[in-house]
Amino acid sequence: MLVPYVLFLGALPLVNRVQPVLFGLPFLIVWLLGATLLTPVAVWLARRGDKRRGTA
Repeated sequence: MLVPYVLFLGALPLVNRVQPVLFGLPFLIVWLLGATLLTPVAVWLARRGDKRRGTA
């Protein structure tokens, strides 16, 4: 569950820029959109790992 935290807050100073423009959007917006889409995947993987251990 550390991945979403790093994507949203840890890498923010590194990606806080307008250029380059991807898909007509500033890089920061594309980065935040990607992090938002990857967060449910990270949660699903964490839950799947918990079920394998029998703690769910």
